[in-house]
Amino acid sequence: MKCPFCGFENDKVVDSRESKEADSIRRRRQCLKCEKRFTTYERIDEIPYMVVKKDGRREKFDRQKVLNGLLHACEKRPVPISKLEQIVNEAEKFVIESSERERKTSEVGELIMSRLRRYDKVAYVRFASVYLDFKDVNEFMAELQDLLKAKDTAEVRSKTPAKTQ
Repeated sequence: MKCPFCGFENDKVVDSRESKEADSIRRRRQCLKCEKRFTTYERIDEIPYMVVKKDGRREKFDRQKVLNGLLHACEKRPVPISKLEQIVNEAEKFVIESSERERKTSEVGELIMSRLRRYDKVAYVRFASVYLDFKDVNEFMAELQDLLKAKDTAEVRSKTPAKTQ
């Protein structure tokens, strides 16, 4: 910190107080050379976590927006809110752990869909139909067929007796 009066680079803090809004700290300083006092304000500079949309726009990650989408997909479905909150927490953690402080919405959407698919297939299809933006019935049917194939494969595995040695 340079003294605004003489430009000297050393000072001492005489008093520190948090602002009324608790978003900054007011510090009263005294220059060690000219002994004049001056005030500085410090605040945390928060860089938001971002998602990169399909068209390249960047937008702040919004937990509530993700939760609202999940709530809409799970309307009248037996999915507990605790599971939805868990999915939102995982999505937020995924974005926060990015070294660039941003993730593509496609990556976040894939994570959300994979988690939702575990809990409720109908809610998954509802979410996917909005998220994947199906252009026609054929795209929608292809997604349903993939879902049915995965279900059939899981059922075959569960019915196959385990080998004993």
